[in-house]
Amino acid sequence: MKKPMFCVLSVAAVIGAVLTSTAASAAVTANASAPGDPATIVTFVVGTGALTLTAPSAATLATGSGLPGTTISGALGTTVVTDDRALLAASWTVSVSSSSFTTGGASTAETIPVADVTYTAGSFTTTGTITVTATPATLTLSNTATADVFGTAGVGNNTATWNPALAVAIPSAAVTGSYTGTLTQSVL
Repeated sequence: MKKPMFCVLSVAAVIGAVLTSTAASAAVTANASAPGDPATIVTFVVGTGALTLTAPSAATLATGSGLPGTTISGALGTTVVTDDRALLAASWTVSVSSSSFTTGGASTAETIPVADVTYTAGSFTTTGTITVTATPATLTLSNTATADVFGTAGVGNNTATWNPALAVAIPSAAVTGSYTGTLTQSVL
């Protein structure tokens, strides 16, 4: 009688081992992605912003004597192009124009023609991916907007910062006075 009891216990031990092995295998399979597991498609939108330019509202040129027949110059202050359009292939162009510079009643002797004024962008600091150049490096101004600073090979959002300088060749016939003109920088 002892012998059949031993067989029953042995069979129970083998069945238990098989059940334990099968349960462990099922636990591993449950953790893997099964054909019946649901997939979720996730969608979102990356927004777009604007292309803007900021520049100082006023600047005073003070380098040089300011005497007729000499040149007076100075920095305009920080100019920044911010491109928040999030484009795959971004580019932009800054154009510059100016009025003539006048004092008093703006007679001929009280006017410095815009053609006597140059704009030099200088060096650029950028963020993001963008290549910025000034062509020509020094632009003789006119009343008509002229392209001078170019942003190319941009990807996503980017900025460019520079501190342009103006130089005014004061005609020898200029009269004493405080001369004022309007410089316009625009970006497209």
